[in-house]
Amino acid sequence: MKKILAVSRWRNCVCHALAFLLILSIGSLRLTAAFGQDKGTQVLTLEDALRIAAEKNRDIQKALEYRNQVEAIYVTERAAALPQLVITAHAANARDESQKALGGSGFEAPLRSNMRSAELGLSQALFTWGQIGAAIRAAKVGLATAADQVRIFRQAAFRDVSASFYNILLAKELHAIAGQNLEQKERRYDEAQKKYAAGVATDYDVLSGKVDVENALPVVIQTENLIRISRERLRFLLGTDASEVDVKGTLESQISPYPSYQEGEEMARKNRPELSDIRHRIQIAEELIKIANAGDKPRLDFRASYGWRDLYVGMDQHANGEAWSAGLFITYPIFDGLRARGQVAQAKSNLASLKIDEAKLFDSIRLEVRDAVNAVREAGEIIKALSGTVARAERLLAMAEKGYEYGVKTKLEVDDAEFSVVQAKGNLARAKRDYLVACVNLKRVTGTLGEKEETQGSKPNNPK
Repeated sequence: MKKILAVSRWRNCVCHALAFLLILSIGSLRLTAAFGQDKGTQVLTLEDALRIAAEKNRDIQKALEYRNQVEAIYVTERAAALPQLVITAHAANARDESQKALGGSGFEAPLRSNMRSAELGLSQALFTWGQIGAAIRAAKVGLATAADQVRIFRQAAFRDVSASFYNILLAKELHAIAGQNLEQKERRYDEAQKKYAAGVATDYDVLSGKVDVENALPVVIQTENLIRISRERLRFLLGTDASEVDVKGTLESQISPYPSYQEGEEMARKNRPELSDIRHRIQIAEELIKIANAGDKPRLDFRASYGWRDLYVGMDQHANGEAWSAGLFITYPIFDGLRARGQVAQAKSNLASLKIDEAKLFDSIRLEVRDAVNAVREAGEIIKALSGTVARAERLLAMAEKGYEYGVKTKLEVDDAEFSVVQAKGNLARAKRDYLVACVNLKRVTGTLGEKEETQGSKPNNPK
């Protein structure tokens, strides 16, 4: 009997030690998640994250480089309308011995000639049947498409950064809920051990409490890892050089009135950069038709040159002096094998395809707007439905625990009440995150995310 009691006490001491070590390890995890950022960790608000993304996001930087390329194309196309100045220098020596075959004393020596020249040439297109003007206008519209591309990538980056920001807050909230659940399991396990030592509980109660603690631990570890993964994804989206990033903020927000489909579609029609981009591309296609149509038309150019020439022929014939020329040149490709006609047909087909893409794009945007509005409404209604559920679930758990102490409630009822609390808190946190992300996505599909309020809705449908 004494041996049995000694073994029982030794087993209780071991259980207490393991529980104490487990509590210490979990506590360190929680402190790391809440307060333990490294010194190199950059803690950001949502505004800070969006500002950094606008400066360092890789996709936005690539779009800015595309704008630089388009500006270079515009400069290249504009050069065709400006005068071209070219300096040329020429030096040549020639020797011709074929004159000996003619015989006679005058043709005994080979014929030699030396020429030196330097000229400044000028060329200017005067009339190209609209080719140069259309090319310049197309390149100028291309600048607007580059700006559209920057807006497209900026809004996409802002959406991803905002969603990642809220994902980190959600992960922290879920980690806190899991930690609270684990603390509750540990407290009940500790009570079971005390009752067992007092002789009012069985091995089953102690073992059941220990299993509950062990089952609650993986959720804490998973949510801790979810925080790390979410933070790393935010750092990737920001493109920052910081070793670690973290966020500060809250998932709390006011439920705003839900917009209608018509309002969302009208805002998207005016503000979506994708629609603006394809409209600009349609303008470019119209200019390309003009360029192709002028391929078999006459053009007029002015060319002039001025310089100095030195000419030496034979033994004693030498002359040098100024030289200049100026004239108008007409070029008329009478027959080019129907190449220009084929290019015109291709350009017209491309224009028709772009107009079809515009209609298809607007249809898809209308669907996106409806989905975004429905997502905002769904998340908002879930928040309203769960607003009082957490408090009621916590009250139900307190009643179940008190009833369990007095012996009128079973452990199964207490476990059910605990599960209800965890589920209610988790569902509410996810609904708050979903609502915030849905609001961000709604701004993106309407083309207003990251745009200045004074410019929203003021853009023309088909800017020239």
